[in-house]
Amino acid sequence: MRLLRWDKPAGRLILIIPALWAVFLAAEARPDPLLVLVIVLGAIATSAAGCVVNDLWDRDIDPKVERTKVRPLASKALTVKVGIATAIVSFASAAGLAFYLNPWTNPLSFWLCVGAVPVIVCYPLAKRFFPIPQLVLAIAWGFAVLISWSAVTKDLTLPTWLLWGATVLWTLGFDTIYALSDREDDLKIGINSSAIFFGKFAPEAIGLFFVGTAICLAFLGRVLDLNLLIYGITWAIAVGLWLRQYLHLRKTNLPRSSYGAMFQQNVTIGFILLGGMILGFLTTSL
Repeated sequence: MRLLRWDKPAGRLILIIPALWAVFLAAEARPDPLLVLVIVLGAIATSAAGCVVNDLWDRDIDPKVERTKVRPLASKALTVKVGIATAIVSFASAAGLAFYLNPWTNPLSFWLCVGAVPVIVCYPLAKRFFPIPQLVLAIAWGFAVLISWSAVTKDLTLPTWLLWGATVLWTLGFDTIYALSDREDDLKIGINSSAIFFGKFAPEAIGLFFVGTAICLAFLGRVLDLNLLIYGITWAIAVGLWLRQYLHLRKTNLPRSSYGAMFQQNVTIGFILLGGMILGFLTTSL
């Protein structure tokens, strides 16, 4: 459970949210329930695989970081062999679910699933040589949008890319917040993160990421002709919460726990936006 991070559902939910955004928007709020189930299970399996791969790459680094030193592979509560076996099972589960998308009738979705795997595997390595590894994670998150949208429509259009842009920028925002809690440990170890790259300007960078997210989502609502009153209310709530987070981040000497709380608040924001998207479609005739 701890190796798969199933004891920390926020990290799983925050990957499922963009996938749900995409499938509900692409299907105009009326997706096939079985497809929704497959996408949710696929996100869980993929997230699990990514977490295990991350812990395998970082098993010698994690013991030096306060937040990660008790992870099963770092603390040697589980062996590397168990980690490898778990990763194989997780990827195999995700692959089996990918075949539901049918590589013969919908090759785009299937091959997007395949294309996501190298990004997932390489993300943990990025922190060793790339100054903003959170961008690699954001691109991996973006695959959830592309796969889910094309699973419904079998193509990628302007609204898809607006949602993809919103997801990438949102991920950069909330994961930079998450990285702030590890900044001191990462500096000692000598690994990269967006929190280190942006330094004292990290709050401003996060604020700009959230502004970009809000702009993409605003254009998305207009392009899809969502009910602007309903969708606009949820969009405004999200923007208000992001503004509150930015102002909080500008304070000095924040406890590490506050970064985790803001990360989890983004799960709530994501579901608020999902509700606005669904109701925005269902009430377009009102």
